[in-house]
Amino acid sequence: MADVVAFYDTEQVKIGELGIANELKITMYELMQKAGTAVFQAIVQSYPDAHSLIIFVGKGNNGGDGYVVARLALLAGYGVQVHHHGDQNRLTSDSHKAKQDYLNAGGSLLAYDDLDFQNIDLVIDALLGTGLNGNVYPETCALIHKINHLNLPIMSIDIPSGLCANTGFASKEVIKADTTVCLIAIKSGLITGSAREYVGKLVLDDLGVKTLFCKNAFTKGILTYAKIKPRKPTYHKGNSGHSLVIGGDAGMGGALLLSSEACLRSGAGLVASLTDTTNIMPSLVRTPEVMASDWQNQEMLSQRLSWATALGFGPGLGLSSFAKHLFIQITQQTLPKVFDADALNILSLTPNFDDLRILTPHPGEAARLLNCTIKDIEQDRYQAVQKIQSKYGGVVVLKGAGTVIYDGKQFFVCTIGNASMATGGMGDVLTGVITSLLAQGYNTTQAAVYGVHIHSLAGDLAAKTKPIGLIASDVIAYLSNAVYLSSNG
Repeated sequence: MADVVAFYDTEQVKIGELGIANELKITMYELMQKAGTAVFQAIVQSYPDAHSLIIFVGKGNNGGDGYVVARLALLAGYGVQVHHHGDQNRLTSDSHKAKQDYLNAGGSLLAYDDLDFQNIDLVIDALLGTGLNGNVYPETCALIHKINHLNLPIMSIDIPSGLCANTGFASKEVIKADTTVCLIAIKSGLITGSAREYVGKLVLDDLGVKTLFCKNAFTKGILTYAKIKPRKPTYHKGNSGHSLVIGGDAGMGGALLLSSEACLRSGAGLVASLTDTTNIMPSLVRTPEVMASDWQNQEMLSQRLSWATALGFGPGLGLSSFAKHLFIQITQQTLPKVFDADALNILSLTPNFDDLRILTPHPGEAARLLNCTIKDIEQDRYQAVQKIQSKYGGVVVLKGAGTVIYDGKQFFVCTIGNASMATGGMGDVLTGVITSLLAQGYNTTQAAVYGVHIHSLAGDLAAKTKPIGLIASDVIAYLSNAVYLSSNG
């Protein structure tokens, strides 16, 4: 199995930190010293030419980390200015001690209006940290807004202030960091939701206590990976299963064509499609390897459903009465299947439970599945996939920056992929990749996790040559490379 990278919620991080302190027989203040030292080392490594810092600190332990950084930088000969935001009488005990150590080292605190922004090399954000729950106070929002408009590089300690460490939900104002130094373990809010817009380069420093931390804390989930089995010399097309893709109403055949071709390019041995008759000739011209047939031919439909080892349903399906009739037939099948696009929209109107099914909604489709708003979905993407899985079964893939996958037991998050992939047809390609992996014998969790990872990796490969104007067909062209890298990397 590939190396697993875990992530955690803030409650487990606290538990893990206490466990570390107990086992190492150190105080939480000594652990704070380790954290501050790690951040200072990150400054030296990431910004070697920076010698003048402004550090914004808050009342919590994140602010304490900031004070440790300030003291170390001061002792190393850096120019250091510190602004404490909020009531200094409400500091945590460890943060108060860190502040006193900084002051005893010759440091001082400055009001915002007394800060000198000339010749500053780097801003350090130690305002809010991982303890944020709910909205940020207006005065803090105002400060964050000012910091973001300084036109200076920003390094956040643990998490950009204003971003929820558990969900990645953004407050009204969030620090737009160039670098975020994540301490001890990756927090779940750093990798999905709005995180990618604010985190910048993510640097993880486990403080040398990874083993002890993992011993004391339960993971929330792991990052996606793909481990594709290499092919034996005697491999033949029958070993890769039979993929069937159903979709493509009149005028929407492109979705079906993209999905079926993606099946082939990600390793399926045989691929068939059932679609509107107007799409059959274009399919044969574009991809003659796909066996395209009329979906209104009931005999052919029955034959293909018996023949298939995995099914992709929904690309370009439409919401016609015939589509809803097909939906009833498909939901009666016991083979593993992927539901996307209009299959999800019909499912939201006629809910049913199926543990052999993978659902791949974008936030709008997810909102329809839960009869809520897109804002509700984006406010906590982990909770959203959990609710969808509980209601509909199987594995749920909530697409978007930091795609979240949940199979009823484990969360997975994809941190690769790029904004160039935000074009029509990308979801159809993903449906094809996952359907192909199901047909090749991977279980629903593996197919979803590996499929999302391969799809995103192909998108990253394609974006190297086409950062602007990337289309779904470009990603298909790199799927075979992504699969190869996933079986040999």
